[in-house]
Amino acid sequence: MDIATIIGLVLSFGLMIFGMANGEMGFAACGYFLDPPSALITFGGAFGCLFASFSIPEFISGIKAIGLTFKSPTWDTIGIIKQIIELSNVARKEGLLALEESANSIEEPFMKKGIMLIVDGTDPELVRGILEAELVNIDARHQSRIGFWKQLGAMGPAWGMIGTLIGLVLMLKNMDPDKIGPNMAVALITTYYGSVLANWISAPVAFKLGILNDGEIQVKEIMIEGLLSIQAGENPRVIEEKLKSFLAPSMREGVSEGGE
Repeated sequence: MDIATIIGLVLSFGLMIFGMANGEMGFAACGYFLDPPSALITFGGAFGCLFASFSIPEFISGIKAIGLTFKSPTWDTIGIIKQIIELSNVARKEGLLALEESANSIEEPFMKKGIMLIVDGTDPELVRGILEAELVNIDARHQSRIGFWKQLGAMGPAWGMIGTLIGLVLMLKNMDPDKIGPNMAVALITTYYGSVLANWISAPVAFKLGILNDGEIQVKEIMIEGLLSIQAGENPRVIEEKLKSFLAPSMREGVSEGGE
């Protein structure tokens, strides 16, 4: 569980409630910000446009992607580098064919696939081509989900403004000096809803999904470089230094020494 996502969303929501209640009326003022027709226009319009923009499977996949932001990353970059160094030691001592036995204990499908390609004697350029093609498709799937939330972030304020314009037109068509203030407040509620949808939900989710995607892509790039280095017969110490270049300087000390 990624507690940072929960803390961030709860804190942001709490500050909004504080802003509403920080007045003479207290929490009773929160009722002014509840307007079902405005919510229907803003949220219904935004999600309706998304439904028109994506296929049904993509729409469902995009909605489900929000669950990923509450989960901690499943990869361990330093652990992956250590594992590759161990594999390089095995290959250096016992040969590439010995990696097949090691592959049986590896749960990561991407790395396991790369090892089996090497064990089968596949040409290094072909191994790189196959793994990078899979990496491109992984990134494309992730970008589709990120794009879903970015699009929702764009649609929220747009439909909030549409709702505001509808409210203003109705107010001006039925002008009553005594009701201008209340009617204007209701008209502006849709803009508020659109801003909340964009900045409290959509933007953080899209950004968090982007971070998760970048992290996974980096880990898989490390796997590709490491496995190809093993296939090329490079020294484990050289492989270690090469893979440590993917890490921030403060993290490099966590990688154990390679070598024979």
